[in-house]
Amino acid sequence: MDKHFLVRKIHSLFGIIPVGLFLLEHLFTNSFALKGAAAFDDKVEFFQSLPGLLLIETLFIFLPILFHGVYGLWIYYLGESNVGRYGYYRNWSYLIQRLSGLITFIFIVYHVYITRLSALLYGQEVSFGAMHQSLANPFLAAFYVVGLVAATYHFANGIWGFLVSWGITIGPKAQRISSLVCSGIFVVLTIVGLNALLAFING
Repeated sequence: MDKHFLVRKIHSLFGIIPVGLFLLEHLFTNSFALKGAAAFDDKVEFFQSLPGLLLIETLFIFLPILFHGVYGLWIYYLGESNVGRYGYYRNWSYLIQRLSGLITFIFIVYHVYITRLSALLYGQEVSFGAMHQSLANPFLAAFYVVGLVAATYHFANGIWGFLVSWGITIGPKAQRISSLVCSGIFVVLTIVGLNALLAFING
């Protein structure tokens, strides 16, 4: 088997498991902000109290995200868009997928630094209040909105690509249905994420 084909398969799989699952968990956890500061802080404290948390994060979150992100940047560098010649929906989706991947990677690096790494290196608190204070900056709030939308689109459209590349949706009808389902996933996750952001912003 061609090694590049194999790496692309692993890259696609990692985008769903575990990176995609982590995105879902993260959105779920952030949704506790809708219940107030105490509810969100309790959930954060629960995760931080898990035994072997740093090892779990490194093996199942940080390294998979790093691999998926770095190899995705390589794909972005090598890829060529032909929307100028063929303005089909899927050509635009391919272009937006690459751009959203780039934005998401930058967003994740920043978000991980100011939350998890700052907590480990400098003892900075990860809390509702800290997020509220950070998002009081309108430019940072806008950056978070863009990063969130990029992440949810990249994940939802990535599901469609995963189903095709792994031979699960083969025919045109199956791919049309999965496209509608993935569009619905994008809308739902974006709404969930934006509601959590608004909860942080409004305090």
